[in-house]
Amino acid sequence: MSMIRDLRAAVRPSLRKSSAPYSSYDTTRDPSVSSAVVDCAVYRDGRRLENGSCQSPREAMLRVREGGGFAWIGLHEPTEEEFAGIAAEFGLHPLAVEDAVHAHQRPKLERYDDTLFTVFKTIHYVEHAELTATSEVVETGEVMCFTGRDFVITVRHGGKGSLRALRHGLQKDTELLAKGPSAVLHAIADHVVDGYIGVAAAVQDDIDEVEIDVFSAPSKGRQRGSDAGRIYQLKREVLEFKRAVSPLLRPMQLLSERPMRLIDPDIQKYFRDVADHLARVQEEVIGFDELLNSILQANLAQATVAQNEDMRKITSWAAIIAVPTAVCGVYGMNFDYMPELRWEYGYPMVLTSIAAICFTIHRTLKRNGWL
Repeated sequence: MSMIRDLRAAVRPSLRKSSAPYSSYDTTRDPSVSSAVVDCAVYRDGRRLENGSCQSPREAMLRVREGGGFAWIGLHEPTEEEFAGIAAEFGLHPLAVEDAVHAHQRPKLERYDDTLFTVFKTIHYVEHAELTATSEVVETGEVMCFTGRDFVITVRHGGKGSLRALRHGLQKDTELLAKGPSAVLHAIADHVVDGYIGVAAAVQDDIDEVEIDVFSAPSKGRQRGSDAGRIYQLKREVLEFKRAVSPLLRPMQLLSERPMRLIDPDIQKYFRDVADHLARVQEEVIGFDELLNSILQANLAQATVAQNEDMRKITSWAAIIAVPTAVCGVYGMNFDYMPELRWEYGYPMVLTSIAAICFTIHRTLKRNGWL
């Protein structure tokens, strides 16, 4: 098992290194800027227009209506007032707008007239030097995506999971980006699910660490059964992970199987790959939950066994102590006529008998594993 742990430790840094380009863009907007718009651009034939950054979503839509293409508007934690104008400009449904502003939504896919509203839960692994009963293992965020015929609006909540690097990477693939807004929706879904895969590998490392500690010999200062707090905390974090993964599987299956006017048929094939990766992550997360249940039960069983061992030791010493207690209690009675009271060798004889009996009981209990 230690070999598996060392192998995972060797693989884990490479996973983190591969995700570095994305983490470098994990910044929220400048608090001094009043607008929630992170980026606003127009794309035509798979290319971002020169001077494509627009001052406002309204300007972006004017460019699209004049020359075609689609607008991609990115927002970070907009308020109701900041989002009201954008919602009116693009004709977004009030229910979807409310969900996008207030966040804390369940992953889902909804259709409002000619707009798809998709909610993704982003998961970020929180690095920690040591897993404790209060360690935060995963941090969640949200990405909402409004997909129309000629626009994509992404609304992000949380300090992690920036889409800036994703946008830059997608702009290099002009052939894919030429497919329109559905290509952006797929790229976001693929990016989120790839994040799940990396987090699942890191969580597996933490579970392996706890499993090794539970089944290894207790070290100095650590008793058997003392890992219950860490296991329970890890189980809570896995449950948070599960809430992000499981509800998203059905929307990805719908996007990959059911024909939709807003989804390019060529892009729909790519959603199958995303759904397949998501199904694999879901199986892993369910396995994590079941494994942690088994580890927790084993930990509690070890605590029970340790308590039984302590009780056996206490009972053994009580049995040994009972011998001198009984003998001394008998000879402590105040009767005038008792055997051996005035015998010259009575006192050493009693002490020798007590020592011999106690030694015999001790050897017997130790041979049977009670001491």
